[in-house]
Amino acid sequence: MRHHGTLSRVEHYFDRTAAKAWEALTSDAPVSGIRATVRAGRDRMREVLLGSLPADLTGSRVLDAGCGTGALAHELAKRGAQVVAVDIAPSLIEIARNRTPGHLDITYHAGDLADAALGRFDHVVAMDSLIYYQSPELAHLLGALRARTSGTIAFTLPPRTPMLMAMWRVGKLFPRGDRSPVMVPQSAARVASALKDEAVPGRLKEGERVTSGFYISTAYTHVGLRP
Repeated sequence: MRHHGTLSRVEHYFDRTAAKAWEALTSDAPVSGIRATVRAGRDRMREVLLGSLPADLTGSRVLDAGCGTGALAHELAKRGAQVVAVDIAPSLIEIARNRTPGHLDITYHAGDLADAALGRFDHVVAMDSLIYYQSPELAHLLGALRARTSGTIAFTLPPRTPMLMAMWRVGKLFPRGDRSPVMVPQSAARVASALKDEAVPGRLKEGERVTSGFYISTAYTHVGLRP
């Protein structure tokens, strides 16, 4: 699969390096000022993505692609969805399972979010899980998800702003073992062009940009063409 190299780096980072920090960030535990801004940004982005889906998801099968510790999966299930939550890091899946109330309809899987064995879906949400891919890889992943999704794919990407581009270029100078997987800033035009090259049917829409300290991310939706 084209994204195998990036997937391996992300798995190594979240499963072996960042699991404890991620567990604290996504809990109610006190965190540093910088991490508090990231937490606030992620909370806002979760609301934005949920706002792009129907308020009542009863009877819908929804994929949380890159579920992390499960906060978004919980909200989807509270709306009545049958949620399939997948993450590449087994340690995060374990945290998510332990945090999930028994009455919520969520099935967790550790593995690739693009795995066809996960089945077909009415909607897909991918919050901050597609941010490490170059445009061709990103389009390939979205194409794989679109082929198995009838409704909306809601996802986030880091925006291609001067500040983030500068941070990205500087970050690439550090040894790979000393940093997290590199986020790839994107623009709507670049993503749309890659989707066209990949012949992915549907319509891409750029949504709200959330900026909170070190958290900067843009929401997107992709809707398939109706038959």
